[in-house]
Amino acid sequence: MKQPWIMEQTWRDLVFLHWPISPNALRPFVPAELEIDLFDGQAWVGVVPFIADRTRLRCSLPVPIAGTYRELNVRTYVPCNGRSGVYFFSLDADSLPAVKAASAGGFLPYRYARMKVAKKDGRYVFTSHLAKPAIGESFQVGFMPSAGILESSELERWLTERYCLWTKPKTALYRVDIVHAPWQLQTVHIEIAENSLAGFLPAGWNAEEPLAHFSALQKTRFYPPVKEHK
Repeated sequence: MKQPWIMEQTWRDLVFLHWPISPNALRPFVPAELEIDLFDGQAWVGVVPFIADRTRLRCSLPVPIAGTYRELNVRTYVPCNGRSGVYFFSLDADSLPAVKAASAGGFLPYRYARMKVAKKDGRYVFTSHLAKPAIGESFQVGFMPSAGILESSELERWLTERYCLWTKPKTALYRVDIVHAPWQLQTVHIEIAENSLAGFLPAGWNAEEPLAHFSALQKTRFYPPVKEHK
């Protein structure tokens, strides 16, 4: 990295939920400059709930009020200029300061949502309701991780080991690089009670049981946005 990192964050109690989908279903919603990444000819949509903790800017302490919040993102995977990363359809969080900062100028598609995480006897329940009722997106998943770290398959690494994201707030495409250790994934038993996310996708896209993984902790650093040149 040519420039120093600008923000640090710890992700806790993160769940990857992945569904296969036709790339044609995603194409209208991904910038034309970006290809849709495929594994054996198949595109994937990810839904990722987690707790963002100890958020801080470089050379500062964790933000007292906005440093910890819950987040839920909907994403797919894209390559560009020899890199493979993430493109977000939505990023929901229950911190208004975080939402306002990250979505300033339309940079990232952050939205404010009411969220809750409860834990009892090793089982978690993550709930999210978008604060704009006209959109009507809600999500609830119960999950219980199993002990032990997986030896990840090629597909599991392809889905999770992504070290940049792209965004197109106006007419220019930007890349944000991130750095963290390789994922320590665990198997996880899930029960999805509600999922009305990504209503722009074809009905039933999330009807099947997703490929699911859990990770307890991941410390991440973010680098300044870089304008992407095709």
